[in-house]
Amino acid sequence: MKYRILLYYKYTKIENPEAFAAEHLEYCKNLGLKGRIMIAEEGINGTVSGTVEQTDAYMKHMHEDPRFADLWFKIDDAPKHAFRKMKVKARKEIVNWSMSEEDDVDPNQVTGKYLTPKEWKEAMESEDVIIIDGRNDYEYDIGHFKGAIRPEVETTREFPQWIRENLSQFKDKKVLTYCTGGIRCEKLSGFLVKEGFQDVSQLHGGIVTYGHDPETQGEGWEGKLYVFDERIAVPVNKIEDKVIAKCYHCGKPHDRYVNCANPFCHKQHVCCEECEPLHKRSCSKECEEHPANRYELELQMAREEAAREQQETQEA
Repeated sequence: MKYRILLYYKYTKIENPEAFAAEHLEYCKNLGLKGRIMIAEEGINGTVSGTVEQTDAYMKHMHEDPRFADLWFKIDDAPKHAFRKMKVKARKEIVNWSMSEEDDVDPNQVTGKYLTPKEWKEAMESEDVIIIDGRNDYEYDIGHFKGAIRPEVETTREFPQWIRENLSQFKDKKVLTYCTGGIRCEKLSGFLVKEGFQDVSQLHGGIVTYGHDPETQGEGWEGKLYVFDERIAVPVNKIEDKVIAKCYHCGKPHDRYVNCANPFCHKQHVCCEECEPLHKRSCSKECEEHPANRYELELQMAREEAAREQQETQEA
C-alpha cells in the first residue's frame, strides 16, 4: 500500500479555532489520517500522512473550503504512516513566535520576496549575500544550505532577539531566508523587513520544495533535512549526499537522529547504528541507567510486532 505525507500551511482568518479544530480532528480520524495540525485565528499549519486515496480526499476537502482554495500541499511519498496518532490543536499561533504586539507581523501584509528554487540557487551563488537559516540550531546541525548562518536559537521565539544582537550589521546586504516548508520564513522575513533590512527574500515552499525541484535537484544543500515526524531526517540533495553531522558518542560522520530512550529526557541526538545498543539509545550515562529507560522494552515490542506481521502474512 502506498502512503504519502502532506506538508502545508495557510495564513487566513479562522473564526472560532477551537470549534474548527474539534470538527477537523473528527474528520481526519474518520478519514484515517495521522499527523499534527495547528489551528489559530491566523490560519492553519499541518503535516499529515495517509494512503494515496486518503490524502487525495483530504486535499479535495480542503480545497472546497473558500479559505483554503489555493492551499499548497507539499507531497512526499512514504512506505507507511509518518505519525502514530492524529492530533489537531487550537493555539494562539500556528508557529509559536510569541512576538510582542510591536514586533509581530502579518505575512499577508509584510513578508520577504518569494524566490523559486531556480532563483534561490542563483541568489545563493551570487556574491555578498547573507543566508539565514530560519530553523532551530539542532535542525541546522544535521543539514543546511552551504554558507548559511547557524541560528543560535533552540526555539523560534528566540529569533527576534538573536537577530537584533547578531545581524543588525547586515541591513544593507541582500538577505536570503529559508526553512523547512516556508511557514517560518513568512514571519521571519517580514520581521527582518520591519527591522530595516533593505533586501529580504525567502525560499518559496522551503527546503522540501527545493529538494523536489527537477532543475536544482537540491544542489547546494549539505546533510539531511530534519522533519517533525517519525522519519526525523530525510535526504534533499539528489546530486551529492554529503554527511555533515557526527555521532554523539563515537564522533563518526553520521546523520541519523534518534530520541533518547529515557522518556523524562527524550533529547534528540545523532547516533550511529553501532552506538545505539551500546548506549541503549541514550544521550548520557544517567539516561542510560535511568530506571524508566525504554530501550529494551521498545526492542521487545518491535520484535513482537514483527512476529505478528509475519504470522498475518503467512495466514493470508
